[in-house]
Amino acid sequence: MTEGPTGLDPQPARVDPIRAGLLCRCPNCGKGPLFAGFLKVVERCAVCGFDFTRMNTGDGAAIFVMQIAGGIVVFGALFIQIAYNPPIWAMLAVALPLTAALSIGLMRPGKGVMIALQMRNKAGQARNDD
Repeated sequence: MTEGPTGLDPQPARVDPIRAGLLCRCPNCGKGPLFAGFLKVVERCAVCGFDFTRMNTGDGAAIFVMQIAGGIVVFGALFIQIAYNPPIWAMLAVALPLTAALSIGLMRPGKGVMIALQMRNKAGQARNDD
């Protein structure tokens, strides 16, 4: 066994699960891909072998994404409407595609963060308090 300069066993670098989730990487090792498709989570990490079958985010990520995208678009549209008063068709032509783009763009990182938070907080793991 090799020892580090302080005489202690060297520890592997700690992976920030939130950053790994945002980058759609395995929150355990930070290297393997988290998704097999657009939103389909892999069963096991290809690098470290972590089992993701117990992780279930449900609709949690979708709720947060809708709140974030809706808030940005609604408050932006209200500001533009009050400041410049464009025609309603122009507002719809910009707001609807922007809402769709933000929702689709934020969904994968949002789901990755939800999985990382589940993993960090050990959600879904049974406790034996006997």
